[in-house]
Amino acid sequence: MDRRRFLQLTAATTAAAASPALLGGSLTNRAFADQPRGDAPPYKISLAQWSLHRTLRRGDIDNLDFAKHTKEEFGIEAVEYVNQFFKDKADDEKYLAELKQRADDAGVRSLLIMCDGEGRLGDADKAKRRQAVENHHKWVRAAKFLGCHSIRVNAGSSGSYEEQQQRAADGLRSLSEFARPMDINVIVENHGGLSSNGDWLAGVIKSVDMDNCGTLPDFGNFTIRRGENPEVYDRYKGVEQLMPYAKAVSAKTYDFDDSGNETTIDYPRMMDIVLSHGYHGYVGIEYEGGRLSEAEGIKHSKALLERIAANVAAK
Repeated sequence: MDRRRFLQLTAATTAAAASPALLGGSLTNRAFADQPRGDAPPYKISLAQWSLHRTLRRGDIDNLDFAKHTKEEFGIEAVEYVNQFFKDKADDEKYLAELKQRADDAGVRSLLIMCDGEGRLGDADKAKRRQAVENHHKWVRAAKFLGCHSIRVNAGSSGSYEEQQQRAADGLRSLSEFARPMDINVIVENHGGLSSNGDWLAGVIKSVDMDNCGTLPDFGNFTIRRGENPEVYDRYKGVEQLMPYAKAVSAKTYDFDDSGNETTIDYPRMMDIVLSHGYHGYVGIEYEGGRLSEAEGIKHSKALLERIAANVAAK
């Protein structure tokens, strides 16, 4: 895309929204588009940029080189960006063009942008909720420009269980309506608070009832409340509840034993849940451990996912 095309995205969105054919059509879910054939693996592996957040913050890798580094260092050909690492570049078409070109040159596919720090989509204050939705518009446009299929958002809110469901659904529906003409999904991660309650988040997505609004189940983020009286949701139950709406999957890892197994999460069990829902898209590595370096943690995560995939294919 050139500058002119980039600046036309918002206008194109408005025009497309006026088309009943587009609004009534079915959004292509590219997370499921490539079904495995023959001896192909049951799922593909991508790398979430947060796995390298310390490396990026130290300046050892520039955000523009994330895709190239992912391919050369880990042999992974799909990436998931985090907006924190180019927070002021969402509307910078020159920067985005360079980011896209470098990924294309490396033969790496850009899948999604994880968005934080743009306000609460379920804010109890309607004006703040509306502002949060508008704050995410630029990331929808950036995702479209980069060739991504989704932006990952949070469903933060306040109030009672039911009030938070209603407020989060309202914000998500508004953002999804904006994103749909651009063929971009709005996907919600279990990310603290009630969003880490699988039943609550599944209810939110049901209430939104739009084909481009779904989930990004994370294997590790099921702490609803911390402190003296912590509340933690069952991770396997939660992923089971969120997978029917999944358009991406976040494979959280923390540490590994001498056999290469994740020490916190039963990965064979978790991947059985993922595959039981007919999911054959990308599974994004998100290493958050501290014992191993980020690079070693990513390599261990990839080896584990590849071993499980091989075992599944051999059955």
